[in-house]
Amino acid sequence: MNQEQEYISGLGKDSVVPPELKGWNWGSFLLNWIWGIGNSTYIAFLMFVPLVNIVMLFMLGAKGNEWAWRNRTWRDIEHFKQTQRKWRNAGLILLFVVFPLFFTLIGSMLKGEAFDQSMVSISQNTEVIEVVGEPIEAGYFVMGSIQTSGAKGEASLQYSISGPKGEADVYVLAYKEMEAWSLHNVIVHIPETDKKIQIVTPVE
Repeated sequence: MNQEQEYISGLGKDSVVPPELKGWNWGSFLLNWIWGIGNSTYIAFLMFVPLVNIVMLFMLGAKGNEWAWRNRTWRDIEHFKQTQRKWRNAGLILLFVVFPLFFTLIGSMLKGEAFDQSMVSISQNTEVIEVVGEPIEAGYFVMGSIQTSGAKGEASLQYSISGPKGEADVYVLAYKEMEAWSLHNVIVHIPETDKKIQIVTPVE
């Protein structure tokens, strides 16, 4: 009896997993519940259970090959390997291409007029310059939200800045009135000393 006939997939616990298939599965680790649907391994839905999902993530990586072999019928071992390679490649594309593009797009959307105004105010503040040095540069990522409705809007931003002397975190609240943005509250927080520098003070 040859290897392809000896190992039969899709029999659940009765299926004997070929030794060469035992090992880490990057597809199941990176795509978890999506991979679970495609490989009839519905235990992957435990990824939606808080706390359990942390353990489940690594269980999927370690046991993914075995579960997929037992839960779904495959033509042969090579068919299984080819399919899992496709899942791995899809996961890597998601991790290194799709996610970075998504966060870059979101970051560029948040780097608008409110962001630019806050950077100008920070760069002119002598107290901030004394702490982080010059030139002051903004970090790559900007977090927060911008909401607009007609000529009005609100921006709540958080980003990091750095200079020759150190780093700091920036918190910005800005409002848009009559198509023009104005800063309402800007704070620079120095993590090392827990010092907060008020750049723009809210007007009551």
